[in-house]
Amino acid sequence: QVQLVESGGGLVQAGGSLRLSCADSGGTFRDIGVAWFRQAPGKGREFVASITYTGDRTYYGDSAKGRFTISRDNPKHTVHLQMTSLTLEDTAIYYCGARMHLYERISSESGYDYWGQGTQVTVSS
Repeated sequence: QVQLVESGGGLVQAGGSLRLSCADSGGTFRDIGVAWFRQAPGKGREFVASITYTGDRTYYGDSAKGRFTISRDNPKHTVHLQMTSLTLEDTAIYYCGARMHLYERISSESGYDYWGQGTQVTVSS
């Protein structure tokens, strides 16, 4: 069973940084690949980044390239999303999703079977 909990969201000024975390308490962390998606008001869920269950491959959406970094900490059963150079357009609810044995780029939310409750990121001017 996969149980995801996001944390680390909050209010940050434009140009600042935040680190989001996605923790799995279900005991199968080494077998799951994890992705971050975000959803701004009135918009659909957008792929941000993903990391394979092996940790050796990472993928990014266009909005994240060069600014965000996804990583995993297996002993802590956690995936992090380090976000830098934040802009107003990064304001959204950020969700992590998981898929067993993920080893490719899947940018559609339908490709993930487990989801956290989301964490709000608000970037102010």
